[in-house]
Amino acid sequence: MNTARLTTAIVLAFSVCLGFSWYSSAAAADEPATETETNAAPETDPADRADLRRLLEVIDVGPYEVPKLALKKDHNYAFSSTDVEPFRHVTPFKEHFLEQMEYTGPGRAIPEPDHLDTVKIGFIGPIMGTVSVATGGKSHEESLGIPMLRGAQLAIQQANERGGYLKRGLPFELVISNDNGLWGASGNEIIKLAYKDKVWAILGTIDGANSHIAIRVALKAEIAMMNSGDTDPTFIETNIPWVFRCIGDDRQMGYLLLDYLYRKQGYTRIGIIRASNRYGRFGVREIMDGSRRLGHPVILEMAYQVGAGDYALQLQRLKDSDVQAIVHWGDAEDGAAILNQMRKMGMQQPYYGCDRHVCDEFLAIAGPNAEGVVCAYPWNPTRPDEDCQAFRREYRERFGADPETYAAHAYDGTNMLIWAIQTAGLNRAKIRDVLAHRAKPYKGATGPIPLSASLDDLGEVYLARVENGRWILRSRRDLDIPRGTIAPRDRVSRKTAAAE
Repeated sequence: MNTARLTTAIVLAFSVCLGFSWYSSAAAADEPATETETNAAPETDPADRADLRRLLEVIDVGPYEVPKLALKKDHNYAFSSTDVEPFRHVTPFKEHFLEQMEYTGPGRAIPEPDHLDTVKIGFIGPIMGTVSVATGGKSHEESLGIPMLRGAQLAIQQANERGGYLKRGLPFELVISNDNGLWGASGNEIIKLAYKDKVWAILGTIDGANSHIAIRVALKAEIAMMNSGDTDPTFIETNIPWVFRCIGDDRQMGYLLLDYLYRKQGYTRIGIIRASNRYGRFGVREIMDGSRRLGHPVILEMAYQVGAGDYALQLQRLKDSDVQAIVHWGDAEDGAAILNQMRKMGMQQPYYGCDRHVCDEFLAIAGPNAEGVVCAYPWNPTRPDEDCQAFRREYRERFGADPETYAAHAYDGTNMLIWAIQTAGLNRAKIRDVLAHRAKPYKGATGPIPLSASLDDLGEVYLARVENGRWILRSRRDLDIPRGTIAPRDRVSRKTAAAE
């Protein structure tokens, strides 16, 4: 056995000793998985370890070789209902994002560096307030970025308590960069992390525009970037083989909300009010498109400036449009102020929102008006799963607060990067390979994280409802929300359609 293969065997043994669990994969299966299959119990049988061993052997190649890796192929996106998908009647010339991108470049033969004091992982997120033209004034995402940083810090601390980078007994180090909201500045931060700080992988960020810049630089630097906070559906549609996401996006949450609004509640006329930034604009896109495809086009969409304080113009137009329900996409503070102003204007329509509402701030500002509000949310912190509850306990002990979605997904994302480094060793290309071609979903505090062909999180999303002043989380099954068929429909080619 040569040195590289011996290293592979040792690292695999360390991974097994750490108890990394495996789940049945929905993303890699030939048929779409049910929710039960996606959330199956953990399995740690020898076959799973053999899968990982084979993967490590395949990527153990020379400097001029490309490993022959199987590529995932999905039937559709995130088990979404056929009737909300685009092109459901006509097969397009090419369906992107359903077949995995291959990395055919070099790097897998680069040996580990000899002299290291720590194993560095990069972090980029909005943790300090700034003012910029790009954000339309003062930045507003620090309340999201700070919990995200804490989740990453907790994962690093726990990894070091377990022995750090086990192969060499080195501690992990989190190298922190602030995402200052300046469009394009995040690219500079990725360059600094990749070339000056020499990190092995990067976690971040939240802002959609900055994330898009960052991942394009990560592509050029050839470094794995795990996103745990940007729910923009277009983030993963860049099809960059170095990019991963461990949080359900606005498309998945939007499709669940659509099913609840139309299939469960029976509405036919909804209105939208949203922030005028990228988060609001892209967040409601699937609500808009899905409503139209289901035969109930959104009656009116109104935008407002973040932090405006007065939303009378937008709300009056929605009121005059006689909508049955209102969906808001934006920050918690704006959302609560909009809800209060709605009720003051006599608007009693049910109020629905995005995941940023699910926090104590929204409840505090909205007060009694929050009762009955329903929002999409990418995880369920009340799951009885021991990993979830252990994470919550340890987070509370260290930071004195309950973790929310940005903390939880950053914790999982950082742990996924740590797992990849422990498994593949200090080689950026191999770190990417084991993340991208792992056969089974990762078992995280937020639940199983199965990756799609485009390396997006296909895990279950939830609806949160305010009941007696508390957020109550329920799954699709809990709410008995019907779903449209997910079986591929018979579709004709563009050429046939044109002839007809």
